[in-house]
Amino acid sequence: MMLIFSLLFTLLLARTSSVREIREVDQHKHPALHLPLYHVQGRQDSDQTSETPLPFSEALALDRTRVMFLNSRLAKKNTTAADLGRLIDPKSVNVPLNPGVSLGIANYYTKVGLGTPPTYYRVVVDTGSSFSWIQCEPCKVYCHPQIGSYFNPSASRTYKQLSCDTRQCSALEVATLNDPGCTSSNVCIYISTYGDTSGSMGYLSRDSLSLGTGQALPNFVFGCGQDNEGLFGKSAGIFGLARNELSMFSQLSPKYGSVFSYCLPTNTPLGKIGSGGFLSIGKPSLSSFKFTPMLSEPQDPTLYFLKLSAISVAGRRLGVAASGYRVPTIIDSGTTISRLTASVYKVLRQELVRIISSEYQVTGAYSILDACFKGTSVEISKIVPKVQLIFNGGADLDLAPHNVILEVEKGTTCLAFANNSDPSEVAIIGNQQQQTIEVVYDLSNSRIGFATGGCH
Repeated sequence: MMLIFSLLFTLLLARTSSVREIREVDQHKHPALHLPLYHVQGRQDSDQTSETPLPFSEALALDRTRVMFLNSRLAKKNTTAADLGRLIDPKSVNVPLNPGVSLGIANYYTKVGLGTPPTYYRVVVDTGSSFSWIQCEPCKVYCHPQIGSYFNPSASRTYKQLSCDTRQCSALEVATLNDPGCTSSNVCIYISTYGDTSGSMGYLSRDSLSLGTGQALPNFVFGCGQDNEGLFGKSAGIFGLARNELSMFSQLSPKYGSVFSYCLPTNTPLGKIGSGGFLSIGKPSLSSFKFTPMLSEPQDPTLYFLKLSAISVAGRRLGVAASGYRVPTIIDSGTTISRLTASVYKVLRQELVRIISSEYQVTGAYSILDACFKGTSVEISKIVPKVQLIFNGGADLDLAPHNVILEVEKGTTCLAFANNSDPSEVAIIGNQQQQTIEVVYDLSNSRIGFATGGCH
């Protein structure tokens, strides 16, 4: 069985005991928590300089698997406790390991501390994950290579495994869409998977989480991963920002407030990486944001849905029937390429190809990107028209050229949008379209906002 994590997060439906403890101590919200964000293929973090960049064709394959995962969550495809045998009794099963399996992983990470005293790790942060986990010694089945050491529970004086009769163990089914398991010693086992059963499995745990200078959350609930199979880069694990009581955001919100924002720095597969990316948990100044209602879908209330109502190119709205925008739409930090319904994508593609091909020759498709041109992104960006994603409530996302096109290899540049071939699939606003724009998730007022110029 191949394993890897589930990626994405209902605003504190119920408070865990750890959350109640924090509320008793902190009657007043703390200032916003501000953490730097890095791209997994970036070079802003000095420890990443030894990384070999993932070929962009492989990154797009991972992106495709990511989209399959998101749709599988909505289809409620899950794994049962019967699949837990190898962790409950790892000596009884001979399991093939697949550390190179293609998985749809999120693209941005930050550094967090875990344990007492804290040790710091690079973890992917993801709006599509409802559960947080990290690779842990003794790695009973498999841990993929990561930067730095694995988390050692025995080195922390505040680490604790949670039992099967705890509220948090019962909450795993909603957070991961998988039934939890239980060892013979009554330790709760989580499984966090994709639709193809790739993912992470281990012990449900609790320890102190350190974020920023002097900021700590005692009794943070997370997964201590003992079987983590798939392509995670060199990250230590996944920390979720979705609307679920077990996500990192939901556990922090009683202390910092029910608002978070981020700005994703630019990235190209050719290594031109932006800087200044951040994740902020707590209420920022909201005066510069344009807001659209935050929606929910019963298939998965943890994901962040919104309503895309129109797209304009060079100031003119595309001639698309309203039915083209009726499919549920999510905004996701872990999907790179935005997915649109066939009818919307067809018209958007035609208009952009018409404009760009007037000066640059059309070339063959590149993986899932089927509108490509001979020319660099710097050259082509000079004639890319203004593209605007328009949402219900008056919010819009003004896309700069770097949000619209991608140089996939030297001298070949493609539109950074893709088509949903299956009409039942959700539309997705991916991170390429979000880069350099501050995106705020205001759960207290059920709205999502956009502000330009958040980072570069």
